[in-house]
Amino acid sequence: MGKLVPWLILLFMGVAWGLSFSLAKIAMEVGGSAYGIVFWQSIISAAIIYVVSLYREPFRFEIKNALFFIVIALLGAVIPGILFYLAAPHLPAGILAITTALVPIMTYAIAAPMRLEKTSVARFTGVMLGWTAILFLTIPKTSLPDSGAVPWVLLACIASACYSGENIILSKFSPKNLGFIRLACGMNIVATVILLPVTMFTNSFIIPHFPLGVLEISILGLGILNAVAYTLFVLTVQLYGPLFASQTGYIVTLSGVIWGILIFEEMHSIWVWVSLLLMIIGLFLVTPRSKT
Repeated sequence: MGKLVPWLILLFMGVAWGLSFSLAKIAMEVGGSAYGIVFWQSIISAAIIYVVSLYREPFRFEIKNALFFIVIALLGAVIPGILFYLAAPHLPAGILAITTALVPIMTYAIAAPMRLEKTSVARFTGVMLGWTAILFLTIPKTSLPDSGAVPWVLLACIASACYSGENIILSKFSPKNLGFIRLACGMNIVATVILLPVTMFTNSFIIPHFPLGVLEISILGLGILNAVAYTLFVLTVQLYGPLFASQTGYIVTLSGVIWGILIFEEMHSIWVWVSLLLMIIGLFLVTPRSKT
């Protein structure tokens, strides 16, 4: 049973993250605003992760790290979150899941020229397959339920590019001895501070109603899933290594497609399934088999 524990953690983490695509779609379809949802998701995640940090070392904000936290909050929460939720009502949840598989692929595409990662034919092929997968989503007229959804696919891809940029910043400029838990806590706190005036200025602030409705439950679920899945990811990295933890990407993508089918009864064209296959293969090729 002990040997199954890391795989069960990986499975739970991937399935939980995969559910977030469907919850995002539900939250937007019942009247949520992109700015308001990202705000509440950030504050809920920050609160949960802060409580977790109390068992290790409580998060303390230091002025010297202010610029770092602002950048990763913008790239890791604010900008991609807003773009993602703007795209959610216009795309099937499964398509959203496929676009997020671009994150490690684009991270490598950025890191290799900067010599942060070793170059290889296999990993370069993985990058090409990832972009080909997006072409299969956007070029054929019968790929998407609505051909007018192509700009929203590209918007979701830009969100993934932001996460990739965040990964590069984290690898190059993370303050020493900060730790992943405190880093995640700080990122969500700063994202909340940035988003509060934005939600107020755009009249997008969401006031929770009691008893909780579908919107409130969806937002609460998104915040909890984000915090729990991220905490488990950090735990997996620490206990079993980053290479093992990176395999969650396959489960997130596949489960995101499956959740969309189960919740929304989504039916995808052959182009979407080919895109999913190419993205999974590309992800496999890009994921390092050994430490670089």
